[in-house]
Amino acid sequence: MRTSTTGRVGQYLALLAYLVFLAFPFLWLVSTAFKNPRELGSLHPAWIPENPTLDNFRQAFDEQPLLRAAGNSLLAAAGAALIAVLIATPLAYVIARRRTLLARAATGWVVVSQAFPLVLVIIPLFLVLKNLRLIDSLPGLVMVYVVWALPFALWMLAGYVRAVPVELEEAAAVDGAGRLRTLVSVTAPLLAPGIVATGLFTFITAWNEFFFALVLLKSPEKQTLPVVLTHFIGAEGVADLGPLAAAAFLATLPSLVVFAVIQRRITSGMLAGAVKS
Repeated sequence: MRTSTTGRVGQYLALLAYLVFLAFPFLWLVSTAFKNPRELGSLHPAWIPENPTLDNFRQAFDEQPLLRAAGNSLLAAAGAALIAVLIATPLAYVIARRRTLLARAATGWVVVSQAFPLVLVIIPLFLVLKNLRLIDSLPGLVMVYVVWALPFALWMLAGYVRAVPVELEEAAAVDGAGRLRTLVSVTAPLLAPGIVATGLFTFITAWNEFFFALVLLKSPEKQTLPVVLTHFIGAEGVADLGPLAAAAFLATLPSLVVFAVIQRRITSGMLAGAVKS
């Protein structure tokens, strides 16, 4: 009994240490965003600003078009989330319900696609978008985000589909409903929490994405928020630390809020269908 208690305490301590490790960058970012220049240049920085100020936020908006960049990020992320969900929902249904060659091939694609690094796929994607004349455009960026998000979206939604009792679909078939009618009228309403979670997760991924946006978008008026944040770093690599921290803090807030809402649903989607009743 004592050994079990000691082991549990050790697990909680390890978890607490891990949470502190994860929270440290964000807490330091928040602290830096509200510090004045004198505190930012101090040799002995403090966690809590002595004289909190909003000057860094005002300076950030004056130096860079953060609102325009945030609008571009919003359009790209929302468009990618909507299209990915529309494509992934019927495909996830096929993967979960059918044991065909297509379903096995799609499952293999989900697994294999996660092994490719971004640097390896950027050149083929660039050439494809160039032929389609979608370089330096938000629609082209949305297309890339959809392709990149589809494997994980399929994986999540397939788990939710497996959690839906097959008996409901069989009853709909007895009443004369076809596959499409069953998916739209019976399965899709039950998948609503999973569809929302998948869409929001895709939104977070696209909102925070930097590499594709940096390579594919050249016009300043089309750049997304993560790319604009790099403009606070000078040519010699010296960062304008206060405004950069303020802008990064504002850019992080949407992701934190959305992830706090869907984190439980993400976990349930990964585990759904793993245990049969």
